[in-house]
Amino acid sequence: MFSITVRDHVMVAHSFRGEVFGPAQRLHGATFVVDATFRRAELDADDIVVDIGRATEELGAVLADLNYRNLDDDPAFAGVNTSTEFLARVVADRLAEKVHAGALGEGARGLSGIAVSLHESHVAWAGYERAL
Repeated sequence: MFSITVRDHVMVAHSFRGEVFGPAQRLHGATFVVDATFRRAELDADDIVVDIGRATEELGAVLADLNYRNLDDDPAFAGVNTSTEFLARVVADRLAEKVHAGALGEGARGLSGIAVSLHESHVAWAGYERAL
């Protein structure tokens, strides 16, 4: 399996519901380093997994929709704890939509999967992986 990973970051504000979250139930900020890994079994006709420039650009576009936002105010996240794990899935799903729409080029249609990791710090992160 071949893969490439691109990285960016996003800054959000949010709060959680539930005693398990302790003080994070209050509104707080989070800065995540975001890694998006694109996978495929065989290289495309250009001998690449996907164009790194396009992958970087589309990851940035997905994160721009979340950056500097209070996720509690976003109707798409109403009633949801926007945990690190949950946000990893959101980013992966939005990248998958871009692949299916052709935003990463025709060669990207041969991708088999995307994995996204959101790093809360140098010691803690969460991720989500999905097939395409």
